[in-house]
Amino acid sequence: MAKLCPALIQALTRKHMKTVLFDLDGTLINHFGAIARSINHAQRQLGLPESSLDTVKAAVGGGYKRTLQRLFGNDLASQADPHFLQFFNAHLLEDIHILPGAREILQALHQRGKQLAVLTNKNGDAARRILQHTGMDASFDVILGAGDTPHRKPDPAFTRAILDQLGAIPEDSLLVGDSPYDFEAARNVGMACCLVTTGSHTAEQLTAETSCREIFDDLNDLARELLNRETECQPA
Repeated sequence: MAKLCPALIQALTRKHMKTVLFDLDGTLINHFGAIARSINHAQRQLGLPESSLDTVKAAVGGGYKRTLQRLFGNDLASQADPHFLQFFNAHLLEDIHILPGAREILQALHQRGKQLAVLTNKNGDAARRILQHTGMDASFDVILGAGDTPHRKPDPAFTRAILDQLGAIPEDSLLVGDSPYDFEAARNVGMACCLVTTGSHTAEQLTAETSCREIFDDLNDLARELLNRETECQPA
């Protein structure tokens, strides 16, 4: 388990860090099963061999179109697109698993008066349906996804769009995600970032592909660190 640097944890547990943005897939929820089944459906429609769950997980990132390009190649990705979307939208609310510590960290941050939001490359309407289905939607002031703006992570315009909606600034905000896209989205606007290894990348991959100092096994580890450090900071 990683340890938050003292300056960041102090900002989180005191009043300075006002806003926390969360990625969705691989950070708050595991939706890889539904994504993989939708990929496999498109592959069957095109007469292609099916990809394993691990192969699909490794290809996820940057939005579903990039995932299709990685798995089908540029020439076939456009043909796979409608098959994938039709199946995925029909089975959107299946195979959703809330990741360890997700509810706990949202509750802990809410109790500390933090403003919470979701910033995801998943379609915005789909993200809102999923969060409503899981009952987590009430935790967030804003849920912003692909299609809500012309931008996606790690484009700084996408991150600034949600900060503008929240009335927040990068210096008072933190982004929690699971991929280099999340780290770049935060770094591109000068925002702090914590990463978890419950998504598409291992700790080793995140260390190799980013300069993030705070990498955790899961949100439970991150929540525990927040609680422990806040207890230590309390006056006797």
